[in-house]
Amino acid sequence: MKIRSLLVGLVAVGLSSVALAAEPIVIKFSHVVAQDTPKGKAAEKFKALAEQYTNGAVKVEVYANSTLYKDKEEMEALQLGAVQLLAPSLAKFGPLGVREFEVFDLPYIFDGYEALNKVTQGAVGQQLLAKLEPKGIRGLAFWDNGFKSFSANTPIKKPEDLRGKKMRIQSSKVLEEQMREVKSLPQVMAFSEVYQALQTGVVDGTENPHSNLYTQKMHEVQKHMTLTDHGYLGYAVITNKKFWDGLPAEVRTQLDKAMVESTVYANQIAKEENDKSLEAVRASGKTEIHTPTAEEKAAFKKAFAPVHKKMESRIGAELIQSIYKETGFDPAKL
Repeated sequence: MKIRSLLVGLVAVGLSSVALAAEPIVIKFSHVVAQDTPKGKAAEKFKALAEQYTNGAVKVEVYANSTLYKDKEEMEALQLGAVQLLAPSLAKFGPLGVREFEVFDLPYIFDGYEALNKVTQGAVGQQLLAKLEPKGIRGLAFWDNGFKSFSANTPIKKPEDLRGKKMRIQSSKVLEEQMREVKSLPQVMAFSEVYQALQTGVVDGTENPHSNLYTQKMHEVQKHMTLTDHGYLGYAVITNKKFWDGLPAEVRTQLDKAMVESTVYANQIAKEENDKSLEAVRASGKTEIHTPTAEEKAAFKKAFAPVHKKMESRIGAELIQSIYKETGFDPAKL
């Protein structure tokens, strides 16, 4: 009778067949940043919720800081089924052949989180995630990190200060064009290699949200940082489509619920974590932080504006215009 009662209880919560399985479904969740970042904390939040909502039918193993796969390896690993969940930065989808995601790299296209969320939480965001399906990838959510600042070992107070500097960027044609527009020398490099490259002078500077800069200790090898907020860094949580579609329906429903809640959490803490990291960098005394005047920021916006037009043929003019419509951005007014 006890066993029969247990079975009835499991059916009632919709997870009988899975919970009685000998082994839980293992989901490997790999990412390249530290655990103590917005993405790292959100991944741990998803793990806790997923295991709770499936009553242990799913076990989520989180691998932070490139401990399982590096930048250049993780997408192929997902497509091969060696890992089940990733949260790559949006710049990673251009090399995969989904160039539309590079719209997020356009400098100053989002004037803060409110403008950004009109896109990521609206119809345009869903249309973008759907474009991953032909690649065997299911897009589950957008997770925020924050807005990027330039750092280097010499002050960056105007666009001309970037001239000739070797600046590390992610693999993105938009970011390459961004740096070339101000006569900088873009250097594509894996995130895990940036600290050493800065330390040894292989590159002069980089661009990062404050949480990435601080948790990777880049402020220890960068004497100056300017709060330009010139570009957005965010992530798409993605899974192997075949794996996700093959999950028992009741398990997938609970995982969807866990993803929705962890996404709310991720985006709530993003700005808070970056603000904390900025204050930690300031308190370290290792990096001089410059807040641009209104005139200085306007100069950066004007200098980078041509990148939008130059990238229309790559990203799609219609997509860019749809984001302008959502956010109210007008490059003609810069």
